[in-house]
Amino acid sequence: MKREARVIAFAGILQGCRLVHDLATQGRADAQATQTSLASIFRIDAEDAADVFGGISGLRLGFEALIDQVDGKQRNLPVTRLALGVLRLQGKLMRQPRMLATLRAGIESTQRQVDHFGLGHPTVQARLAELYVETLSQLRPRVIVHGNPQHLANAQLVAQIRTLLLAAVRAAVLWRQVGGSQLRLLIRRREYAMLARGLLARSTLDRG
Repeated sequence: MKREARVIAFAGILQGCRLVHDLATQGRADAQATQTSLASIFRIDAEDAADVFGGISGLRLGFEALIDQVDGKQRNLPVTRLALGVLRLQGKLMRQPRMLATLRAGIESTQRQVDHFGLGHPTVQARLAELYVETLSQLRPRVIVHGNPQHLANAQLVAQIRTLLLAAVRAAVLWRQVGGSQLRLLIRRREYAMLARGLLARSTLDRG
């Protein structure tokens, strides 16, 4: 179902942005959600939206963020700004076929490091962060991340932040592929929140 795929993709965007915000402000972020978002970077040719994230069980943080953002009762404005920045960045990326090819090649070559070291290894994160700097960071306007200066001065945390921004852009690419648009989100936000609640309940059951 296309509507469900859009909700999954948008939850992926918000999850990446929420993780970036948490790292920048608190110096830590949910481990399972981080693992899910990072793994999605490497699932370039997945068959459907859920497969990009290895199923929906790792997207609980994203569904919760979507419900909060769309209902507006507990809206996190820094996460909203990050998500809008990511969507703008994705739009610019789609007009840069050479950059897209460079990103794909870089991700595919990094897969070998993942196979050797594991997804969460600092070497893998450093390479993905470098790929972000070489490509997406060159587009204007940049996505600006605000947070605790102490955390933003930590090189390893900054690498994680850039890697998760890459994951958020990957989710934004998926969002566009399944027909997502900001106008559609605005018109159908209540429906999206309802679908997200159903997916959140399913994701909880999937986790056992």
